[in-house]
Amino acid sequence: MASSSACKAVLRDSGARGAGAARRLGLFSRFSLPYLEPMIEKRPFESLGRFDNDWLAARYHFSFSGYRDPNRVHWGALRVWNDDTIQPRTGFPPHPHEDMEIITYVRTGAITHEDNMGNRGRTEAGDVQVMSAGQGVVHAEYNVEGEPTTLYQIWIIPKAHGGKPFWGAAKFPKADRAGALTPLASGFAADQETGALPIRQDARVLAATLEAGQTASYQLGAGRYAYLAVAKGEATVNGVALKPRDGAAIKDEQELRIEAQSTAEVVLVDAP
Repeated sequence: MASSSACKAVLRDSGARGAGAARRLGLFSRFSLPYLEPMIEKRPFESLGRFDNDWLAARYHFSFSGYRDPNRVHWGALRVWNDDTIQPRTGFPPHPHEDMEIITYVRTGAITHEDNMGNRGRTEAGDVQVMSAGQGVVHAEYNVEGEPTTLYQIWIIPKAHGGKPFWGAAKFPKADRAGALTPLASGFAADQETGALPIRQDARVLAATLEAGQTASYQLGAGRYAYLAVAKGEATVNGVALKPRDGAAIKDEQELRIEAQSTAEVVLVDAP
């Protein structure tokens, strides 16, 4: 497994507890940014923050750890979107969090979770786990496989402080989300009733698999913040071209029209 010193280098000043940075930014009480005209800000993979060592290659869509960009601190309640590649038989040793909804979307391989609530589980490619840190939790995430694991680590600021922490995981077969955006994690009861994992925020994490030429549409409510990442393939969103692992910050677009330019896998967050 990875050494604790290596892990500390990644987690140093990263808001591992989550709440400190959120409180300093006032994000629990308000998520507003200055008014912007309808916009899509493309974030090419090459422009993302980066961290590399012998076991982890991380690319940061938002400020995290040693990467600081005042224009990429948060997007509404969305605070972190990390694109991680974790080498075999390594990972993040036990470390704490509080007041953060942490969603892990596994792209390839698998991740094994352990926490001080007694949970242990293995989440495979295409599936999702959610950890609601609440009043505090200590957890570890390991790649115990014989191949690298790639995943998205997404942090969403909750509506309120505290609460009992919880962890859960669910399988989302790609065939079930072919051609349409499917909620994977959500703070809305209607989504949870259809299988989405619960989170403590009025937000959604959705995903779709699309064949070349296929489209998926999504209605974005007024004042909402969307962030789209292309996990695989190439796609356009409202005409803006995105390559593999690119991101796009979206605001004040009433409808998102995502069209695959090749076989594609996309992940979308809709947040207040």
